[in-house]
Amino acid sequence: MSNIELIIEERAADIGKFMVGRLLPFRQKRMVGPFIYIDHMGHVKLSKDENFDVLPHPHIGLSTLTFLFEGSIMHRDTLGNVVEINPGAVNWMTAGKGIVHSERTPERLRHSAKVMHGLQIWVALPKELEQMEPEFFHIEEKQIPQWTDGDLQFKLVAGEAFNKKSPVPVYSKLYMIEIKSKTRQTLNIGDQLYGESGLYILEGAIESDGNIYEPKQLLVAKDSTLCEFTIHENSTIYIFGGEPFPEKRYIDWNFVSSNKELIKEAKQKWEAQVFPKIEGDDTEYIPYPTRK
Repeated sequence: MSNIELIIEERAADIGKFMVGRLLPFRQKRMVGPFIYIDHMGHVKLSKDENFDVLPHPHIGLSTLTFLFEGSIMHRDTLGNVVEINPGAVNWMTAGKGIVHSERTPERLRHSAKVMHGLQIWVALPKELEQMEPEFFHIEEKQIPQWTDGDLQFKLVAGEAFNKKSPVPVYSKLYMIEIKSKTRQTLNIGDQLYGESGLYILEGAIESDGNIYEPKQLLVAKDSTLCEFTIHENSTIYIFGGEPFPEKRYIDWNFVSSNKELIKEAKQKWEAQVFPKIEGDDTEYIPYPTRK
């Protein structure tokens, strides 16, 4: 990344009995392309008496992308989907005009020691699709485009790049790319990217203009077409980006929209508990947070 504009360090955030490392939104950079929210979950070890339980909560105006490195999560939503997410698979849920979902440790793991590690991502919807009907898709790891180039391993988790297209049904021009390297390599992949671009270091390090960058940092490029860097041995990185939207996006709790009124309406609906309920997980929920 010979043209790094901004370095975003992971910041601790509480998502309800579970701490994550927040990368986006950031006060100096609210979005990278259509990506508006990126949390790094874990690596955390949970005892047999601890579980990962994110209670039912609503979304509007966005798609969520859940991508695990380790562990398992049981996804439930108001469309009736009940799907276990395992490492390498992609859960892609589009909220549109409104959906409620929960994420919990699967029943088979609730009384044993376990590990949780992954990324939770929100992608804002184009303005004309913010009120679309909600959708859900689960894409298995074997369906994701994967290829090697020497000692480099690539995976196109979502979007389009490298003349390839992920089966994740996105609604805007974007990319999420995984790159793993066994050895030290210099990459120049700017001609494969477009729009805005950010590089997240999961493990190992990268080097650019004589500077070394290590895990828990999101490096945001000034120009994605100048994306050149050296990746160190035994490193894993993720590149996020795409075409930015012309309109500003507002974010309030779990709601994203170009229209503040839609967010206000969603808040009122949730406080009045008139959103649909999740079958089999409807006895508790996350209340709208009280602002201090």
